[in-house]
Amino acid sequence: MNIGIIGFGYWGTNLVRNFSSVKGAVLKKVSDLKADKKAALKILNPSAEFTSSADDILNDKDIDAVVIATPVFTHYEFAKKALIAGKHVLLEKPMASSVKEVNELIELSEKKKLLLMVDHTFLYTGAVQKMKSLLMNGEIGNIKYFDSTRINLGLFQPDVNVLWDLAPHDISILDYLVKEKPYSVHATGVSHTNNGIENIAYITINFESGFIAHFNCSWTSPVKIRLMLIGGDKKMIVFNDLEPTEKIKIYDTGYEIKTDEDRKKILVDYRTGDIFIPKIDLKEALSGMANDFVKSVSEGTVPVSDKMSGLNVIKILEASQKSIKNKGKEILV
Repeated sequence: MNIGIIGFGYWGTNLVRNFSSVKGAVLKKVSDLKADKKAALKILNPSAEFTSSADDILNDKDIDAVVIATPVFTHYEFAKKALIAGKHVLLEKPMASSVKEVNELIELSEKKKLLLMVDHTFLYTGAVQKMKSLLMNGEIGNIKYFDSTRINLGLFQPDVNVLWDLAPHDISILDYLVKEKPYSVHATGVSHTNNGIENIAYITINFESGFIAHFNCSWTSPVKIRLMLIGGDKKMIVFNDLEPTEKIKIYDTGYEIKTDEDRKKILVDYRTGDIFIPKIDLKEALSGMANDFVKSVSEGTVPVSDKMSGLNVIKILEASQKSIKNKGKEILV
């Protein structure tokens, strides 16, 4: 299977490195507007051809699949052209700029019988796979809340706000772990620059069952934090992605309200127990994603990070953006 990659920036470089070693795939061409990237490509993959024109990839009949790692506002046009040309498509997150664009790409991919996939890399990490297993086997119990903090100093982006830059990671994890679909979204955000692009944002996602999810995103934190809390009625999970090895800790901790009378009186029994640190697979997630893409194209299987995952994330982002513009108004998803 011949692959072309459009975009050879920071993330595109990682994609080139990984797709260069995927069994059953040949990285044929890489395009980028900066011609001086040619030398860097020769170091990573001497056999891949460099071009400064994306059309050289889109119009190449020998290329079976296109990986798009360009600014989000270009995703729709590049993906649409690739699908029309009969090529399978992998899009960097976020999938596109709007729900409308994503729905059009999904419809086109289904019409052309082509794979459309999004790179939600975190779904392929050992930590997220472990959390999925813990939730599936019932060890955590019924989950009550999901709380995520992804904050750091910079980088301010010129084309998207902090919501579209950082939140897709954790929203995609939520979508992967939780079967129930969101009901509504509240979001607030603020811009401390003159361009109106929010650098701090808070999202609350509501579910009809009473389950709630909250996201804190910032480019203006003095410390870098990557922390996720998942509370169940049996146990609780703490996922700290900055931990080198002990990324997940399972707390045998909880609370119980035994009767309706206790509920009225707010009589709560608290339970604290052991902390368990499970062993997780620390292999590179991006390699798993690249292999999943090639396998899904070759065998016709559904990838972990499929087009519906991409759509669900964009629905939340779009609703959150609308809520921010309306001063935190509840927006139905």
